[in-house]
Amino acid sequence: MSLFLIAALPFIGALLPGLMIQAGRNTCSTWTGIISLSALIGLLVHAPAVLRGEVITASVEWMPALGLNASFYLDGLGLLFGTLILGIGCLIILYARFYLSTKDPMGNFYTYLLLFQGAMVGIVLSDNILLLLVFWELTSLSSFLLIGYWKHLPEGRQGARMALTVTGMGGLALIGGMLMLGNIAGTYELTELLEKRDLIQADPLYVPALLLILLGAFTKSAQFPFHFWLPRAMAAPTPVSAYLHSATMVKAGLFLMARLYPVMSGTAEWFWIVTLAGLITMVLGALIGIFQNDLKGLLAYSTVSHLGLITMLLGFSTEAAVIGAVFHIINHATFKASLFMTAGIVDHEAHTRDITRLGGLRHLMPITFIISAVASLSMAGIPPFNGFLSKEMMLEAAAHTYLGDNHWLVPALATLGALFSVAYSFRLLIHTWFGPVRDDYPHKPHDPPFGMWLSPAFLAILVVMIGLFSQALVGPLVDTTAASVMGNGAHPHAHLKLWHGVTPALYMSGIAVLGGLVLLALYRPANGLWHAAPRPDAKVIFDAIVGAVSSAAAWITGTLHDGKLTRYAAIFFIFAVLASWHAFTGGQGVSLLREPMQADIIPIIAWFALIVGTGVTVFYHRHRLLALVVLGIIGVVISLSFNYLSAPDLALTQLSVEVVTIVLLLLALNFLPEFTPRESSTARKARDLIIAGGVGVAVAALAYTVMLTDFAMPSIAEYHLANSHDLGGGDNVVNVILVDFRGFDTFGEITVLGIAALIIYGVTEGLLGSKVRLSLLERKPNHPVAGDEHPLMMVVATRLLLPIAIMVGVYIFLRGHNDPGGGFVAGLVVAIALLMQYMASGYDWADQRQRYPYHATIASGVIIAAITGIGAFFNNMPFLTSDYGYFQFPPLEKFELATAMGFDLGVFLAVVGAVMLTLESLSRLAYRRGDVPDEYPMDINPSRLPKSEDH
Repeated sequence: MSLFLIAALPFIGALLPGLMIQAGRNTCSTWTGIISLSALIGLLVHAPAVLRGEVITASVEWMPALGLNASFYLDGLGLLFGTLILGIGCLIILYARFYLSTKDPMGNFYTYLLLFQGAMVGIVLSDNILLLLVFWELTSLSSFLLIGYWKHLPEGRQGARMALTVTGMGGLALIGGMLMLGNIAGTYELTELLEKRDLIQADPLYVPALLLILLGAFTKSAQFPFHFWLPRAMAAPTPVSAYLHSATMVKAGLFLMARLYPVMSGTAEWFWIVTLAGLITMVLGALIGIFQNDLKGLLAYSTVSHLGLITMLLGFSTEAAVIGAVFHIINHATFKASLFMTAGIVDHEAHTRDITRLGGLRHLMPITFIISAVASLSMAGIPPFNGFLSKEMMLEAAAHTYLGDNHWLVPALATLGALFSVAYSFRLLIHTWFGPVRDDYPHKPHDPPFGMWLSPAFLAILVVMIGLFSQALVGPLVDTTAASVMGNGAHPHAHLKLWHGVTPALYMSGIAVLGGLVLLALYRPANGLWHAAPRPDAKVIFDAIVGAVSSAAAWITGTLHDGKLTRYAAIFFIFAVLASWHAFTGGQGVSLLREPMQADIIPIIAWFALIVGTGVTVFYHRHRLLALVVLGIIGVVISLSFNYLSAPDLALTQLSVEVVTIVLLLLALNFLPEFTPRESSTARKARDLIIAGGVGVAVAALAYTVMLTDFAMPSIAEYHLANSHDLGGGDNVVNVILVDFRGFDTFGEITVLGIAALIIYGVTEGLLGSKVRLSLLERKPNHPVAGDEHPLMMVVATRLLLPIAIMVGVYIFLRGHNDPGGGFVAGLVVAIALLMQYMASGYDWADQRQRYPYHATIASGVIIAAITGIGAFFNNMPFLTSDYGYFQFPPLEKFELATAMGFDLGVFLAVVGAVMLTLESLSRLAYRRGDVPDEYPMDINPSRLPKSEDH
């Protein structure tokens, strides 16, 4: 199976649960399981080749200019994590079918689970670090949905927010570190980047990149001091906890460190940061876990501790430590997922997870007890279970690791962490399952149905089998994975067996077991001391930090973002001018290489008209109608300027836009007072004058400099001029740019234009019944209203102009690919012609004769443009790449047809629909209840006057 399909299957399958739940819970869970199982089988098909040392790759160029390719590869590390993600995922799907109640929306749960599963598979298979970052952020978002699945619980919502905040901030740091790493290596492909160890570690950016990447990894894997979010995530349903915190989400940070190990490890910075973070997390997490009364809380802190153990081993940077880390990733996933599921069974049957309210359950739940006992003993590192082997490997590696010149600190702390691990493991086992049967359980417990204990039982069997036959079952996988982690041609070989002789690790392990049992025997006084001792609460600190940040953000927002547009403009312009001045004066200076052109009298007159028009607008801006008229004059002058400067396309577009804008604004002014009230003081006007003057001088200086200076890089205009006809089939370069070279921009613009029109429609729809609209309609006009609202001359003129304007629009549309014109201008011309019908005969009369809804016109335009762009795929070309050909149909001469005409048709329809929908929306606001719709196109018509009688 292709790596693309393996990565895509969970995302595709996420569509099924929401549909299959309609057929029942069994059908929903079955289809969800089929998706995960299919991906797992597809992954395992490649296992023989990977175990032989081969690397499976698949790549498709996505955005090669940005270094972002859809590239995947499968090596030993990817195979290990992919198997854990998909294999345990299948078990969780089965477990969740029986765990979730009928009140829980199972379809939503499985959808979130598959989305998360797809994101995790994407991380472990990604060959491109930018693609890996995309999947990394998807895990944060999808885990937020899973942790907050029980959204009716406040602790569930808070745990989800905390997890998203911490891992999301770490994700931002990771993005920066990965971009630095790719910049250092000169590639974003992992298979290439991992071969550049010396280059990366010699670069000055190595340490900043390392710090940012480790920040992302530590937050995801709950390493100190970011460990506090994981226990709060226990408010999620148990299937979520078992999946996220045994084999997937919290292992993502470990995977990242293991994946980048070949180029990031081996330095002093790596050793000290990673080793100390892991060591502190291992000891601290285990210590806190001892005194947790919540079963899932105890398991959460034990997870934190074991994640620290693996992190510490990766920090050691030795072959034995890497092998131990890889082996413990497997072992921890098996016993921890099993323990989480048994804790969920206890909660499900006894209706509590509080250890102080449990005890004696082995008599009532014998099957669950056996499963939990096996997993607990493995977690404690008791032989012959698999946890014992990897714990021994950890202690052996720690015994040979020095911190500076200190040779005993690491072994001592590692032994202490193992001692605490024994204590909380036996506390979970003894305090939950042993002792007499109680008569005050919240609910009478018993073993669950077969489907609920099957998944943890299967994992418990693996715990035993791996412990007894580790070399045969997982030895080749551990060797291959360790080789992938170490890279650089390493060939590690694991010696996995229960008895390694009398070694320092054996002594350390014996001390840990005996010390843990002693600590458990002294649990009551130790628990009293623990709760009496003052200690910082990470949640309180987190909430305080979040509160301080929120308060600071509220103050900044309230101060700067107070709704005053003048303040926004002032801040923006001042910053822009200062930044530009710094850039201009801090550079090497600019040489004005071009000679200014001599101005003729016409441009001087146009320039003077612009100055006068702008001044009139500024001084008479309170008179809204006059300011609008002057703005229209300024637009016309700019249109003429474009035409004078040999830009007829721009001139046509500007002129058409001016006409449409003026008409629509005149309609909007109908709802506004004639004059703008005075609001600015003299001091404020002086301030604005200084800012505006400074910005104007800066912009003028910039424009003058740009016009007299050669560009730093060759202009892309030469490429467009040279390839407009050959690649786009048109001689009008502007139109070819819009519909081909930059067609995606145009597609986005017509989409935004349509959305803007729909928003206007939605806003006006909401205002139709509002008091604001009624007060506007009851407002008395400042001037007498004309008695003839629909004059005869205007109606006749617009009727005559309509077919002519449509014919002109069609002409402009058809000629646009080779001469000035195109779909945008044609759409504006036709929209103006239709606007005039509304103005001449009124909204009611014109609306009654309108056959096609403008919403559909916008939609059809966007759809036609999209279909035209998609059609390029069938020609093995990128989206929106046009094609053309020459045809001859007698008696016509040979002519050209280009697929860009379809795209231009979409632009035309979108523009017409957006303009007319905006007009229709504003016109509906002016409708008064009780108004009689216009029956005739004009108010006064001689043909309707009664004929005089003959005398």
